[in-house]
Amino acid sequence: MRTGNPTLNDKTFENFGVFRRDLAAEQSPATTMTVRGTAQKTMILLVIAFASASFTWSKTFAAVEADPGAAMPWALGGAVVGLLTALAICLRHSWAPTLAPVYAAAEGLFLGGVSASFEAQYPGIVIQAVGGTFGTLAGLLFAYQSGLVKATENFKLGVVAASCGIGLVYLMSILGSWFGFPIPFIHSAGPIGILFSLAVVVIAALNLVLDFDYIEQASDRGAPKELEWYGAFALMVTLVWLYIEILRLLSKLRSRD
Repeated sequence: MRTGNPTLNDKTFENFGVFRRDLAAEQSPATTMTVRGTAQKTMILLVIAFASASFTWSKTFAAVEADPGAAMPWALGGAVVGLLTALAICLRHSWAPTLAPVYAAAEGLFLGGVSASFEAQYPGIVIQAVGGTFGTLAGLLFAYQSGLVKATENFKLGVVAASCGIGLVYLMSILGSWFGFPIPFIHSAGPIGILFSLAVVVIAALNLVLDFDYIEQASDRGAPKELEWYGAFALMVTLVWLYIEILRLLSKLRSRD
C-alpha cells in the first residue's frame, strides 16, 4: 500500500505487530482500530487545532491590520513545535496518543497566525479557505465511500510521484531563495503561479483518498486501537497542507482583482 502522506508508509501499521485479516476476527472491537474511532479522534484534533488557532487569532488579528508580520512569531513557533512533534510521532508511532494533541495545538498556533496575516490583506479569505478545505474533505470522502474514486495501485503511484515532485520543487525554491536563485513564477499571481497552486491543491486533496484507503485497510486487518491516533494525526497533516495551499491559491486570485 502506498500513500503520498509521509506520515503513512508501508511499515506504519506493520510496526504495531497486528496486520493480518485472520487475527482481526479474534480481537475485540475495543482493542482494534476502527474507521469510526479514527474519525472521532480526528474530530478531537480538529477541535484542539481550532481552539489554538482562535487563541492566536485573538492575540494577533488587531496587530496584523497595521503590521502583517505581527503574527509571524506565533506562526513560526507553532510551525517549529509542530514539525518536531510530527517527526517524533513518525519515529515512534506509539507516542501518537500523547503527541498528536500537541501537534494539533501547535499547528493551530501556526494556522491562526498565518490566517490572521492573510485575512488582514484579503478580508474574507479565511472563511473561503476553511470552507474549501472541509468541502473538499467531505466531497472526497463521499466519492471514496461511494466508489466513484478508487485508490488503485496506479492511482497511488501517480499521487505519490506528484507529491514527491511538489516537495522537491518547494525544497529547491527554499534553497534557491537562500542563495539568490528563486524558482520564477510559481509564487507569483500570474497564470503560471495560479496553475501551479491549483495543481498542488489537487494533489493535496488526492492524498486524502490515499489516507482514507490506508486507514480503512488497517482497520480491516486488525491494527491495534492506539493506531487510531496515528491515523487521525496523518489526516491532520494532509488537511493542514490542503488548507495552506487553498489559502495560497485564493490569495493569488484575490491579488489579481
